[in-house]
Amino acid sequence: MKRKTDFALTALALLKGIQAITHWPHMSILLVRHGETALNAARIVQHPETPLNERGMGQARRVAERLADFPVEAIVSSDYRRAHMTAEAIAAATGLPIVIQESLRERNFGEARGVPHADLPVDLYAPDFHPRGGESWSMFHERVTRAWQQITARAAGTEGDLVVVSHALVCRSLVENHLTLAPHMDATVPRWPNTALTVIDSHSPWEVTVLACGAHLGGELADDSAARS
Repeated sequence: MKRKTDFALTALALLKGIQAITHWPHMSILLVRHGETALNAARIVQHPETPLNERGMGQARRVAERLADFPVEAIVSSDYRRAHMTAEAIAAATGLPIVIQESLRERNFGEARGVPHADLPVDLYAPDFHPRGGESWSMFHERVTRAWQQITARAAGTEGDLVVVSHALVCRSLVENHLTLAPHMDATVPRWPNTALTVIDSHSPWEVTVLACGAHLGGELADDSAARS
């Protein structure tokens, strides 16, 4: 009798192991850029409190509808208002709470905030530009590295998909420094549309299977803003 019990327990353990192995590769990290804002569209360096405009709200609803088809279990978001409002639309569609992660904030441009790009005396995105009162590129990338460590730790404890709502430069930093693109993908993304979706396998080597996709927008909500943050 003991042999039969031991065999049954072993078989059950093996079955659970097989289920875990077959399920694990299908879990994803779903990286989403926020929707459009008025400053975004006007090419003005944004403040943390900048809200989504009407078009941005429509974009947020569209990406939320798209994500409703995924087995989402958790949502984390930058605390900047435009990202949080986008996350709220996703939360409404999935019935999940939002966890704030401050390390997902956009790069801090300091005194350049609120200034039109056309009026800046320097290239905001130049490799050696360090805005007064803001972050240098190295400071920014170091913070994004910490953010990614927090994301992967959270994903490891999540059985379903993890939605991460952030900003264009954060998305770019992740792709350039922490993710692996599928062989058919072009590493150069000229623009990162508002509410663009990037799908990442939730285990190392963190392969990207969908990159900066705005297919859920279409028509009047298709992104045409040149703003990069």
